[in-house]
Amino acid sequence: MITREQIPTVLDHPVHDARGDKIGDARHVFFDDVTGEPEWVSVRTGLFGTSESFVPIHEAALVEDHLEVPYAKDKVKDAPNVDIDAGGHLSEQEEERLYQYYGINWDAAWQDAHSGTGQTTDTTGTADDAMTRSEEEMHVGVERREAGRARLRKYVVTEEQQYTVPVRHEEVRVEREPISDTNRDRAMAGPDITEAEHDVTLYEEQPVVETRAVPKERVRLTTEEVTEEETVTGEVRKEHIETEGTDEQGDQRRRR
Repeated sequence: MITREQIPTVLDHPVHDARGDKIGDARHVFFDDVTGEPEWVSVRTGLFGTSESFVPIHEAALVEDHLEVPYAKDKVKDAPNVDIDAGGHLSEQEEERLYQYYGINWDAAWQDAHSGTGQTTDTTGTADDAMTRSEEEMHVGVERREAGRARLRKYVVTEEQQYTVPVRHEEVRVEREPISDTNRDRAMAGPDITEAEHDVTLYEEQPVVETRAVPKERVRLTTEEVTEEETVTGEVRKEHIETEGTDEQGDQRRRR
């Protein structure tokens, strides 16, 4: 429920329904003559703000810079039209019509509470003629969102490499040794004349290629925060109040 202290914040500020749709702007707040509590708020609606509808303020809530009521926008706009007398009062009959329209029980307790005067008074529209000046303030924050993705992917590439290695092989060389006193005995040990063969096995080296997987390094992805400054631009609205017929100190200007 809205308190008396919150009334200046309500007047001339938007009124939204439960879905967040704007209904109009709060024009007057009406107080119960017996309890002294805020009971109704009139909302200026229409294309050019020419119509005014009444909505109960009991279950309304002040949300940031606007008033939120638990009734649909069309419900408020179609509320019964009531006449306010010069004193800024709602009669008991008019108030009962509004209660019935919004589905609020008009029981004996309410009738007892209003039995003194049977009226609801607009104390904001008649007693207080001060004008509230408001302005929008720009609040800038940051939100965290996904900017992209990074991925590690390992794949195999075949490369051709060349290495030069020394290889050895054996070749046949014929050695002839003349008969001398030193080797004569070994030369004469065999048969005189015969056929014979003598084999020599030749060896050579050949390159052999073998591959083995050898760990070289470990790679991982990490993130780090980098702070940059960005300038944002927005528009805010401000209300200005001009005076006519008075100077800045509030004194009445003299006509010449």
